Amino acid sequence: MKTTLQIEVKKTDHSRIHETDFDNLVFGKVISDHMFVADYVNGEWTDLRIEPYAPLSLNPANATLHYGQSIFEGMKAYKNDNGEILLFRADANQKRLNESAARMCIPELPEEIFMEGLLQLLDLDRNWIPNKPGYSLYIRPFIFATDDYIGVKPSEKYKFMIFTCPVGHYYSKPVAVKVEQHYTRAVEGGTGAAKAAGNYAASLYPALLAQRQGYEQLLWTDGKTHQFIEESGTMNVMFIINNTLITAPTHTGTILKGITRDSVLKIARDWGMQVEERFLSVEELEKAIQQNTLQEAFGTGTAATIAQIYKINIYGTDYGLPSKPADSFSYRVLETLDNIKYGREEDSRGWIIKV
Repeated sequence: MKTTLQIEVKKTDHSRIHETDFDNLVFGKVISDHMFVADYVNGEWTDLRIEPYAPLSLNPANATLHYGQSIFEGMKAYKNDNGEILLFRADANQKRLNESAARMCIPELPEEIFMEGLLQLLDLDRNWIPNKPGYSLYIRPFIFATDDYIGVKPSEKYKFMIFTCPVGHYYSKPVAVKVEQHYTRAVEGGTGAAKAAGNYAASLYPALLAQRQGYEQLLWTDGKTHQFIEESGTMNVMFIINNTLITAPTHTGTILKGITRDSVLKIARDWGMQVEERFLSVEELEKAIQQNTLQEAFGTGTAATIAQIYKINIYGTDYGLPSKPADSFSYRVLETLDNIKYGREEDSRGWIIKV
């Protein structure tokens, strides 16, 4: 991408990379040396800069702290065997960020600022990208309101930032999930399709209740009837019943348009698999488990990639799912995605950007 952007770069005087234990990374705990920052003032994005990662100074009247105008993305960069940096589907994340921005009354961020700021940041902190299987650099772009004003209205000023974290696996083993039948994550007309901070805040309490009962995640159901499965707390969910891949559609605006979700669906269709984007009822899921026609259940997401589900609680009853063979769809699609991300397989879909 050719660019005329002027990005000021101030490098850290003290890198923390030699203090980092790359063999024992806790997801999201270790932050790389630098961050990209841009400010929205007087109707334009300005003051583009890369500077050492450091705490922010906020006015107590900051609009985000009171009214929650905040959106974010999650993406990853990888290293291939030649040490080259590979960025997976960054264009899709950039487009989704602006879709979230429109819903949350945040000004659109130009693609050039997103991509050039990201690429320069990755190039500067390239040594933070782990060079071992299963590891990557997690990337967190986000925008939040910066008006210092107590009033319920869209902010006039915003800050866009990107920082990165070297990470290992988000889930180190298969997860247990519970069907939620009381609390609601999203409703039609709400903000469920936006990657907005408030959506996650609202999900914390019911997720905590489930975790206290031994379940890593919830299977959220529709807000009207709680009869149809939508998604999970950190990932979209998919089921294979009678050789058909089933996952909830995104047209209702209650489900996040997952980049990994979309990638899995594209690969499945390329492989000739039957795919149905429709709402699966809890009753149909339970019946499939009881009749042994549920072949696979798994989550998809940037952090989790493919998360195997080994147990589902449906209205108080635990259903253990049988272990899957190594050639099952979810394992094969995970291997394919990893091969593309790490440069071990040809990228025939144009998903990879080399930094």
